[in-house]
Amino acid sequence: MTDIFIKSFNRAFYLDRCIASMYQNITGSFKIKVLDDGTPKKYLDKIREKYPEVEISLSDSYDKKTKAIAENLISGKAINGFEIPTKFWYDNVEKASKYVIVTEDDVWFTQALNIDELASESEKLNIHLLKLGWLGNVQERNDLNLKSISENIESAQPKNLMLMQEKLMEAFFYNRYKFFSILYKFGKVDNQTQVKYWALNSILMGFFRKDYWLEIWKKMDGKVDEKRQLINASLVYRKHRDNPNFISRLKTEAMKTTFQSSAANSYHEYGFDFDVNQFNHLMNEAWLKGEFDAMQNYPKDFSLDYFKSFLAGKTNLEEYEKWVLQFRKQYENTGCDTN
Repeated sequence: MTDIFIKSFNRAFYLDRCIASMYQNITGSFKIKVLDDGTPKKYLDKIREKYPEVEISLSDSYDKKTKAIAENLISGKAINGFEIPTKFWYDNVEKASKYVIVTEDDVWFTQALNIDELASESEKLNIHLLKLGWLGNVQERNDLNLKSISENIESAQPKNLMLMQEKLMEAFFYNRYKFFSILYKFGKVDNQTQVKYWALNSILMGFFRKDYWLEIWKKMDGKVDEKRQLINASLVYRKHRDNPNFISRLKTEAMKTTFQSSAANSYHEYGFDFDVNQFNHLMNEAWLKGEFDAMQNYPKDFSLDYFKSFLAGKTNLEEYEKWVLQFRKQYENTGCDTN
């Protein structure tokens, strides 16, 4: 039995799609567990009714977050999207199966996978992270030594990463003692060097050995510190760098995510007259009433026109389109395919 965790916050319309895609594509022995941090009860009740076999757990900050959502709809007061329940996630994964998938509500599966076979292959080949998706990032491919190791899997050994002791990795990522600046001055690194360490991690689309995921998520302290994650990953990988299969990936991506919605404004405030929280409320309400089809345009994301049909007369469509364009550009600049 493999545990699949879905981190969820106030996007029931995407959570429905995420779960439906799992049952449509995944075979084998698995259990879906939703780790929710504030989706209002009426939406979770519909998820429970539709998927009674799915286990839903609530974070310690659940009541606080649902109140913040309700207050935002009344007064427009911002929701603090930087309060992240990392301990809640960590504690649940710590009790899970040897291999886990830890994803989010706005991610969905796009092709058939037998999860028992993934676990068996990962065990046999000594894989600690099997990437199931990489956002179509062809740029990352150039930084990897790829080698076929089974019918559907290729090893993805990173090239040319500096793998140092913890204090030096912290100095490198946080530029302590001007360490990164000095390396930059002498041409040893550039603005893309740190990005290459994402070859060692997968926030949304990884099939992990549990112990590796737990090591990556140490010292988060209620926030998602991506640099800390990459430091942690590099420290573990340094011990296993002689294992060419430590990081591997499917030969064909099996997961997608959205670039048209966000859980909160906090990470995507671009200065446009568009409120993500109001957007999510409108979509959630349409979904609750049975007016919104969670699988519209699947396996691609919901079409922009479909979203706009629920926004007409309720928000500035031009500003929403500008927001989406900026969101896409943010990821396209790193080499991702946002279509």
